[in-house]
Amino acid sequence: MELKREHFRAIIDYKFQRQLSQQEFHAELLSVFGNEAPHQSTISRWYGEFKRGRVSLSDDPRQKAARVNCIVSGDESWIYCYEPENKRQSAVWMVATFVSKAAHIATIPLNEQRTVTADWYTTICLPRVITELLKINPERRIILHQDIASSHTAQKTRQYLTEESVELLDHPPYSPDLSPNDFFTFPKIKSRLRGQRFQSPEEAVDAFKNTVLDLPANEWNKCFEN
Repeated sequence: MELKREHFRAIIDYKFQRQLSQQEFHAELLSVFGNEAPHQSTISRWYGEFKRGRVSLSDDPRQKAARVNCIVSGDESWIYCYEPENKRQSAVWMVATFVSKAAHIATIPLNEQRTVTADWYTTICLPRVITELLKINPERRIILHQDIASSHTAQKTRQYLTEESVELLDHPPYSPDLSPNDFFTFPKIKSRLRGQRFQSPEEAVDAFKNTVLDLPANEWNKCFEN
């Protein structure tokens, strides 16, 4: 049985009424639901809501609209460069891109690393993303949308997000159509770069970044509304 958001909220309410600590409750959820369990920051937020007397488990329409503005969606993709003489693929580089309803937030290349690890994700990638977001608004709420790749769901990553007060938006398994980067950013940028030849991975990454930055704000807004 697949539990919806409201189901988990009902469970949180029950445990809150039983006065189970947030840490114990989160550990219990992880043991039963694994990666589908709500993030500890989500549990903390709902404990606070119930403490203030909230009864409804549904999203308030105004809160839902405000919540969308807090969402940052991230994903990884390959960028290819080609030998200018024979036009054959010569190198490939991975980048992690993060976008919001308002704009592109950050694109971080993995340099020579070909695999996203929890160590790279929590010490290089996410700190840069959070820094960029807090430059815009130091008090902003951050809700991170990402897929269930092992580096994203690792204990080290979950612990880092908890320490940084970053909430997680649930992402169903094998659902790339729900990721703005998968259905919008990556196809859009790769389409615009198609036919261009780059002599180095660095040049390809720079072209990718510049093309992302050229996208108008209304396109990001439309992407998240869809």
